[in-house]
Amino acid sequence: MQYNHQEIEKKWQQFWANNQTFKASNTSDKPKYYVLDMFPYPSGAGLHVGHPLGYIASDIYARYKRHKGFNVLHPQGYDSFGLPAEQYAIQTGQHPAITTETNIKTYRRQLDNIGFSFDWSREVRTSSPEYYKWTQWIFTQLFNSWYNKDTDKAEDVSTLILKFEAEGNANINAVSDEDIDVFSTDDWKSFSSEKQQEILLQYRLTFLSDTEVNWCPALGTVLANDEIVNGVSERGGHEVVRKKMTQWSMRISAYAQRLLDGLQNIDWPQPLKDSQTNWIGRSQGAMVSFDVDGYDAKIDVFTTRPDTIFGVSFMTLAPEHDLVAKITTEEQKEAVDTYIEATAKRSERDRMADVKTISGVFTGAYALHPFTGKQVPIWIGDYVLASYGTGAVMAVPCGDQRDYDFANHFGLEIPNIFANVDISEKANDAKDGIKLANSDFLDGLNYKKGMKTVIYELEKRGFGYGKINYRLRDAVFSRQRYWGEPFPVYYKNGMPQMIDAKHLPIVLPEVEKYLPTEDGKPPLGNAEVWAWDSENAKVVSNDLINNETVFPLELNTMPGWAGSSWYFNRYMDSMNDGEFVSKEAVDYWKEVDLYIGGSEHATGHLLYARFWQKFLFDIGVLSVDEFAKKLINQGMILGTSAIVYRVKGSDKYVSKGLKEEYDTDEIRVDVKLINTSDELNLDALKKWQPQFEKAEFILEGDKYVVGREVEKMSKRWFNVVNPDDICEEYGADALRLFEMFLGPLEQTKPWKTSGISGVYSFLKKLWKLYVGENGITISDDKPTKDELKTLHKTIKKVEEDIENFSFNTSVSTFMIAVNELTALKCNKRAILEPLLTLISPYAPHVSEELWSKLGHAESISTVNFPKFEASHLVESSKNYPVSFNGKMRFTLELPLDMSKEEIEKTVMAYEKTQAQLQGRTPKKVIIVPGKIINIVG
Repeated sequence: MQYNHQEIEKKWQQFWANNQTFKASNTSDKPKYYVLDMFPYPSGAGLHVGHPLGYIASDIYARYKRHKGFNVLHPQGYDSFGLPAEQYAIQTGQHPAITTETNIKTYRRQLDNIGFSFDWSREVRTSSPEYYKWTQWIFTQLFNSWYNKDTDKAEDVSTLILKFEAEGNANINAVSDEDIDVFSTDDWKSFSSEKQQEILLQYRLTFLSDTEVNWCPALGTVLANDEIVNGVSERGGHEVVRKKMTQWSMRISAYAQRLLDGLQNIDWPQPLKDSQTNWIGRSQGAMVSFDVDGYDAKIDVFTTRPDTIFGVSFMTLAPEHDLVAKITTEEQKEAVDTYIEATAKRSERDRMADVKTISGVFTGAYALHPFTGKQVPIWIGDYVLASYGTGAVMAVPCGDQRDYDFANHFGLEIPNIFANVDISEKANDAKDGIKLANSDFLDGLNYKKGMKTVIYELEKRGFGYGKINYRLRDAVFSRQRYWGEPFPVYYKNGMPQMIDAKHLPIVLPEVEKYLPTEDGKPPLGNAEVWAWDSENAKVVSNDLINNETVFPLELNTMPGWAGSSWYFNRYMDSMNDGEFVSKEAVDYWKEVDLYIGGSEHATGHLLYARFWQKFLFDIGVLSVDEFAKKLINQGMILGTSAIVYRVKGSDKYVSKGLKEEYDTDEIRVDVKLINTSDELNLDALKKWQPQFEKAEFILEGDKYVVGREVEKMSKRWFNVVNPDDICEEYGADALRLFEMFLGPLEQTKPWKTSGISGVYSFLKKLWKLYVGENGITISDDKPTKDELKTLHKTIKKVEEDIENFSFNTSVSTFMIAVNELTALKCNKRAILEPLLTLISPYAPHVSEELWSKLGHAESISTVNFPKFEASHLVESSKNYPVSFNGKMRFTLELPLDMSKEEIEKTVMAYEKTQAQLQGRTPKKVIIVPGKIINIVG
């Protein structure tokens, strides 16, 4: 009776689906455990063997926790809004929903083939109106909230209005826009409705503002920083420029300190925590105001070193700074405009990373030093970012290397304000042990005293104040795309109004084309039915807009991170149409216990998700303010590319062993054309691509051997391995075991298909342990001591491995156990049933089949995890080496509890001892109980 993986795996996948084996209950007496994978985007390419790595690990842990008696929630769904489907729609005219549905079917089939224990009854899709109804609802909650610094949490905007009505805004302690005009109670009451709405927008947690954005003309949309690579769009490699647009933004900055503090309370990888800490970028310093000479204008600067203010010799503004156009002189205008145009083509990330290029232009204007009144030239430079701080730098070249290099390059003054420090070659960035000089009232002070003194003087003289600053910027939330969540927003007299929650969702309209309109509006500008009838609460034709009851709807859509910032909460109660998530469900599940996914999401998804979680906690709909207790970043499985060597300037290709004799180019070919000996199938290659049809191949003997290169698995390198092919040939259980066997979960490791055959052989050996030629061979006899020892050392090791997420060493342990039990010819039920339970999280299909053959009707997933009994590993006897004059001659097994005298008596009476002694009487017998026996003389 042979092991037939294809038949077995189809059978049990169907069984799990029919019986909803892994469906979790929201009401259970069992302790809960929530295991989650990061939300996958269903691309057209489907999965390659690198994608399931984290899924397999999370599935092993979910199955293990079920064996341990937990009610496990292990859901799956799709982050199904996204630019690729929209780009395909632009190229083909096919609606993104159709593309997305096709991709999801492929993903679902592939996921099912690998045997994951997902609770599919809770599946969510971000592009489903039933789902994005609640994304829209969250947006309206953010719009209707402000951040009260006094209570350190978000509150309903109605409480802010009450404060305005009672006391104006002079004493409001809120996270808000800068430079809000102060008004009294009477002022507030006298303002028009539109004016009041404008003021409230300056406080709301989601708000409209003119923002510097990354604009990609080719894609017709704004891109987030993490969607730009090397200055071009990640998708398509198109040019990206910086420009100002009116955008919806999220006031994530309100949560900066709480986002930092929360990192102390979650078990996440330290490098990921460090990334978030650096991204949030907390720094302590002062805000300083510089008057602009000849203008009614001030330049506000945040500095972490206000003690160095007497070393300021110039100022640098970001090219996008609002004041640049106002203060640039006529003589400098052309140079400034040219520089700004060039800067707009560089992403913020590129500008931050480029520390070598020194560039800038003088505006022709001067600031006035707040303490000395001295003129300070104002420059612009692209190393200063509008999105960081105030977009202005007070340059202290003697204390900052970048300012020092800038001053040297442009011949600007470099005054020295550090006592006994040589700055002739480079700037001084040291703080400790350095005293200030040439600094008026700060002379002779060290860093700490200088900071306190200058902040006191700034505040006393009205030039500035002490401040904690964060690098974290408010997140732009608008995208000029079609395939995204529509905003639940219409505009009345130009002011945004929220559509009431009872009328949600506002569903994407049909459009004729998915490109921006000819006059530059987002794709939704192509919709003919996209206006809000406030009287009848429905979407109607644009022709009916009348500014009294029918109003234009928002044309932008939400970004990709909107739906993925809260999906983990929706899984708790995914079918609930009446609320975001019920109190009962969220109080039971609370948060994700184990979250597995890639480290590339550290400062994108994971930061935004934590922000939304804290907000939803503030308004009382969630019971915890961090969404994931523990997070593991799985490593990457790399591909092994196949390389052929083309002789430059010819159509000849030389085998790997001959390439040193020629000047060659490397060309990657499809790994499916290579056998396990790295030999290329030349006939298949010629059919694969036209360029190889008439090529000449210089062989090594009678074969062409390719070169191999380990690199990222990608369609671009033709090194993608499809899990469908692996499951077909070797089975899902072999794939699962092999991916774990490759190495520690967190590490990056190469894939080599030839290695899977060893794991497949193990599965066949496991099968033979249970099934003979005539069927199942099982005995209810009492197991031997050696059989129990093998079982219990396996239980101990596997449980430790799973708890430590060391899945790779478990696979080795299984192999050792099966080898030992095979050698012992073990067929005992008391051994083989627990062994199956141990293996089932890793290889669930074969485990289910053998469990069934052992006579069980229920799924093995419901069985308790075997209990380790240490007594079976405690040795009751010792196999003593018996030596004569220090040379070991034989061994003798004796009980460990024998006394020294009993051991000596037994060993002297032993026939082999008598044979060695040949009638002689030994001089002495040395015995160390439990260790050695040595007979001397």
